[in-house]
Amino acid sequence: MDKRYAIGVDYGTESGRALLVDIATGEEIATHVTPYPHGVIDDALPGSGAKLGFDWALQHPDDYMEVLRRSVPEVLRASGASPDRVVGIGIDFTACTMMPLDADGTPLCLLNEWKDHPHSWVKLWKHHAAQEEASRINEAAAARGEAFLSRYGGKLSSEWMIAKAWQILNEAPEIYDRADTLMEAADWVVLQLTGALARNSCTAGYKAAWHKRDGYPSEAFFRSLDPRLADLADTKLRGPVLPLGSRAGGLTERMAGMMGLRPGTAVAVGNIDAHAMVPAVGVVSPGKLVLAMGTSTCHLLLSETEALAEGICGVAEDGIVPGYYGYEAGQPAVGDLFAWYVNEAVPDYVKRLADAEGIGVHGWLEREASKRSPGESGLIALDWWNGSRSVLMDAELGGAVVGLTLQTKPEDLYRALLEATAFGTRKIIETFADGGVAIDELYACGGLPQRNRLLMQIYADVTGREIKIAASTQTAALGAAMFGAVAAGTAAGGYDSIAEASRRMARVREESFKPIPANVRIYDRLYEAYTELHDYFGRGASEVMKKLKRIQTGQA
Repeated sequence: MDKRYAIGVDYGTESGRALLVDIATGEEIATHVTPYPHGVIDDALPGSGAKLGFDWALQHPDDYMEVLRRSVPEVLRASGASPDRVVGIGIDFTACTMMPLDADGTPLCLLNEWKDHPHSWVKLWKHHAAQEEASRINEAAAARGEAFLSRYGGKLSSEWMIAKAWQILNEAPEIYDRADTLMEAADWVVLQLTGALARNSCTAGYKAAWHKRDGYPSEAFFRSLDPRLADLADTKLRGPVLPLGSRAGGLTERMAGMMGLRPGTAVAVGNIDAHAMVPAVGVVSPGKLVLAMGTSTCHLLLSETEALAEGICGVAEDGIVPGYYGYEAGQPAVGDLFAWYVNEAVPDYVKRLADAEGIGVHGWLEREASKRSPGESGLIALDWWNGSRSVLMDAELGGAVVGLTLQTKPEDLYRALLEATAFGTRKIIETFADGGVAIDELYACGGLPQRNRLLMQIYADVTGREIKIAASTQTAALGAAMFGAVAAGTAAGGYDSIAEASRRMARVREESFKPIPANVRIYDRLYEAYTELHDYFGRGASEVMKKLKRIQTGQA
């Protein structure tokens, strides 16, 4: 029987990849990665060299098209698959990654008149320069008793759509006025593929405060923030919000020709990268927490009920898998934190030793840190190098390490940072449980669980739970491909539900990580210390971190 395929395109922070998957078995046939030519733009704009402010993070929209131009044709070439056998294509993206567009759907940064203006560019998910707007949104919503706020743990993030939109309006009203729409990059790529404006329920629900029944926050609320925002939902955020797995449209002739696919091939609505991973590890029912671990970690969970609790970044009906409430929490620096340490703080002698042994610095540190027992270093760290998303929702917090001495070694610090992220995940798990959302099993996916065994053993020991690991190393792209198959439907050779696609295409490893009882006991004590520091610096007992931030940014 002729094979049938789907393509998943996974857009990350530094690169994008395409994955060709056999939809009958989930076998990953071919993959190709395209690094973004412009990378993360956080210092100066391309071309003009215009300097960016503190906490800015932008991207170039043509980098996303480059992934389609290079990676999709390459997986077809490498596999020898016929375009006629590709039933659908799905897209996942980091979020909220948003951009202002003109009436033709062209990003304003690609127009000569606006290319030198920072606010015309794509604002990457980790753009934190809208914190002032986020704080004012949260204060106003709390004062008005807005119902939507409780679905996000009491705080909307500076990373999300409304805060970023308001920052554009406040700092560049001419850009805001010129923008016909403000759109998630995931939806923009789908627009390029199909010519159809179709927003997706995942990014709208988790990043733009949209609700399946209530829609966006009310005009009255937006007006209370700023009269100029009153029509934000009806104008800049307009367009149908479609459930995950919906067919946004078919590939246009132009895009099909560019990628080597068949015109009319089904294109699914966009998705968030981490959320696409959930069905890709076989999770399509409640009680199973998925840790999507990469530069950051998203914690994703399905439930039959809507519960409102601190630290939940969002709860959206049908937001991950149709038929359930999907919950999200997150840590904004995990892989990024480990990379910071290796790139910026590890002494040269470690790099020389690693080079002499022919291994990477990460591998050297993991090996040496594995020789340490829990608690042996005398260190405890807070994992807030990129602020705290869950459970405190405060981007102004910073990292900390306590217990340093003249005997502290690089591997001690490395292990302390690994442990800090595990403690942060335990805090999230306990907060879910306190809020009435049950967690029975843990799954991990993404790049980190595949590469760092010490990290996953620490997570098992700190949480006291077994952790199952995705078999795929391309979990987000695999999930996107699943949704592409669902967008095609059985009539076109795909599937009619994500649950069916997951049953056929998802896989986990036979090996799992189980907690070691002796380590669990020590980590319970260390977690008490973590919680004490967490609450001291994060819940207002000390304002020292925020004082430092104000001094750094010239506000004090």
